[in-house]
Amino acid sequence: MARLKEMYQNEMVDALMKKFGYKNIMQVPKLDKIVVNMGVGEAKENAKILDSAVRDLELITGQKAITTKAKKSVANFKLREGMAIGCKVTLRGEKMYEFADRLINLALPRVRDFRGVNPNAFDGRGNYALGIKEQLIFPEIEYDKVDKVRGMDIIFVTTAKTDEEARELLTLFNMPFAK
Repeated sequence: MARLKEMYQNEMVDALMKKFGYKNIMQVPKLDKIVVNMGVGEAKENAKILDSAVRDLELITGQKAITTKAKKSVANFKLREGMAIGCKVTLRGEKMYEFADRLINLALPRVRDFRGVNPNAFDGRGNYALGIKEQLIFPEIEYDKVDKVRGMDIIFVTTAKTDEEARELLTLFNMPFAK
């Protein structure tokens, strides 16, 4: 668990300072938080579906999930303002590094036909977004207890100013970018 954080503090900082020529150690980009979001559109018909999504997300992250509500009413989607339509978890500190370690080293290699994650999914400000099609790749989820296969969005928020710095930071975390 703490292995990834210790590795960051020692080798990664040195490598990033050399590559980008930082004068001060405080300029070195670091992982700020990881946000895991699961949109559950079917929750508007059946509230029990959202409960199972929240349970899965809490198992995966090891932290309590909060439900997200619709900001606007959309008649075409039969959606009213304030309806619960998803759940999310924001990870920081030790839990963030532990989740990143499990995602990169355990979960992503279990994805079918995995060739690496999209190297272009940066937002221009040093944050990286990753979509996962099924929650079954995480070892915490028992296949028999899953009612429906759901995907999730995982956003890595960094203190990097540019995409290049963030890409280098995530590469040092062994993120398997597609070539």
